[in-house]
This record gives sequence, structure tokens and C-alpha cells, in this order.
Amino acid sequence: MAKIPSLEEARVKMYEKHDYTKLVAGIGVAVGAIFLVIAVLNMTDQVDMSFKPVDNQDRNGDGVIDATDANPGHDNDGDGIPDQGESPIRRFLNFLVFAILAFIGPIGFYKYKKMRDIKAIERRLPDFLRDVAEAGRFGMTLAEAIVVSSRGRYGKLTPEIEKMAAQIRWGVPATEALRLFTERVKTPMVGRIVSIIRKSSDAGGNVADVLTMVSHDAKENQLTEDERKIAMSTYIAVIYISFLVFLVTIWILNVSFLPKMKETSTVIEARGQGGGDGEFQSPLAENIDELIANIQIAFFLAAIIHAVGDGILAGVLDNGQVVNGLRHSFIMLVIGFMLLLLV
Repeated sequence: MAKIPSLEEARVKMYEKHDYTKLVAGIGVAVGAIFLVIAVLNMTDQVDMSFKPVDNQDRNGDGVIDATDANPGHDNDGDGIPDQGESPIRRFLNFLVFAILAFIGPIGFYKYKKMRDIKAIERRLPDFLRDVAEAGRFGMTLAEAIVVSSRGRYGKLTPEIEKMAAQIRWGVPATEALRLFTERVKTPMVGRIVSIIRKSSDAGGNVADVLTMVSHDAKENQLTEDERKIAMSTYIAVIYISFLVFLVTIWILNVSFLPKMKETSTVIEARGQGGGDGEFQSPLAENIDELIANIQIAFFLAAIIHAVGDGILAGVLDNGQVVNGLRHSFIMLVIGFMLLLLV
């Protein structure tokens, strides 16, 4: 027979913090899977969802629309006239980027928001511990000191303190309320502090002195962490700058160098057809369109890999967690995709 929870247990359960990590990750995976299916359909040429329209313009004025007009479109049927805005592989990569963004974006930003809220809670925790210690010096028990201190304002920490105070009023022991607080805010710092307080309370020592020392130690750790983040922010900025330099280099090659290759190959091919000895013929001139398309695909793939890899590296440098880097990867991937989409 199932156990019926008591009123106090039901109230404690009501104040538990819900974790939506799995839900957010599931939504991201579902949306990413949809984009991945669309990407495969584009690669197999079952659908044509090009981001660029077919540009059938007679650019060289010879009265014929063919490959010599340097159209950005893709010739799918091999008649020399572009009939698709982009090649199947490029359309596949476009939607692959959307799939990656869906996979990493929701969970990355959700984890970042959750981590930021926890850091805000940790930031005010030493102040709360100091107030509890001051209340304990007036002869209050740990439970009474927590309830009295809950009337203060501690930013993001205030709702968590009010939950502890409410649980204590319902008859939950102070050490148990602190343990529940640890489970809601799962960080090494909070776990270490609460563990020290609980053991000190169970041993029957002077909890006020322990709280004062723990508060001072937490404050010192936060100052050290701030100094480390300031130092690491320089390296994160270097990662972003190097990625942007890489993108600008690719963009310059796409808009300047590759068109010159096309123009030069056209001149070489024309001279080779005009001369009888084939002096100016070149194997590159015959396959220049395919070569340029492959180079652009390679640039696009390199941008994707750099965005994801550099973003993860930035997250690891920031706080040592890979999941924090997904936010940076999302931002870099959006920047890279928007820039290369203009090429």
C-alpha cells in the first residue's frame, strides 16, 4: 500500500525547485531532428529549399545564359544554366547548422541562466550567514536565527531563505531545511558550507562562530573566483577575436580571390580555344566551377567546426564546464552563418 505523505511532507514537496533541463534538452533535440531531416531531404534533392534565388542573368552580355555568366546558382541537370539557388550539399549544410543550433542553443542558454541564478545566490550567501551568526549571538537557536534572518533582503537568495524559514515553521528541523536548500542549489560551495554548519549544529558547538568563519571563507573564495574570471575573460576575448579574423579572411577569399580565379580561368580557356597549339589550355580552367564550389564548401565546414570548437573552449576557460561553452558556440555559429550566407 502506498504511503500517504503527511501535511508537512506535502508542504516541503511544494517548495522543491523544479529542474527543466531534460524538458529543454528534449525540445532542442526534437527541433534539431526536424532540421536534420530537412537537411537530408535537401542533400538527396527531394526538396529545394535554397536560401538564395536562382540568378539567371546574362552578365557578360553575350545573349546566352550559361556558366560563363558566373551565376551563384547551381546547375543540377548539367545543361549549363543554373536551375537551383544552391547546390544540394550547401543546402544540407545550411540546415545542418540550424540542427546544431537547435541542439546546443536551448540547453546552452538554459544552463547559463540557471548557473547565473546560482552564482547570484552564492554571492549573497555570506551576507545571510553573517546575519544568522549575529542573531545566534543573542542566544537564538539555529532555527530561530534562520527565521529571523529571513526577513532581510538578499536578492536571488531571498526566495530560498523564505523557503527554509517556511519549512522550519512547519516543524522541519533546521539541519534538514539546510539539506533541502543544498539539493535545490547544487554547487560545491553551498554543499561544503551547509555540511560544515550541519555538523557543527549536531556536535552542539558554538554555531555563531562557525557561521562567521564560514562566511569569511566564502567571501574570500568569491574574491578569488572574481580575479580568475577577470583573467580568463582576456582569453575568451582572444578566442572571439581570432574567430572573427578567421571569418573575415574567409569572406575576403570568397568575394575577392575566388572570383579572380574564375575570371582568370575564363581568359585562359578563351585563349586556349583561340590558339591552335593549345598553349594556354589548363586543366583547372575546365573544372573551375566545381573547384570553387568545393573550396566554398570547405570554408563553410571549417567555419562550423571552428564555431563549435572555439565556443566549447571558451566555456571551459570560463568556468571549467563544457555545457557553458554551448552558449558561446551558438553565438559564434550564428555570426559565422550570417556572414557566409552573404557570400
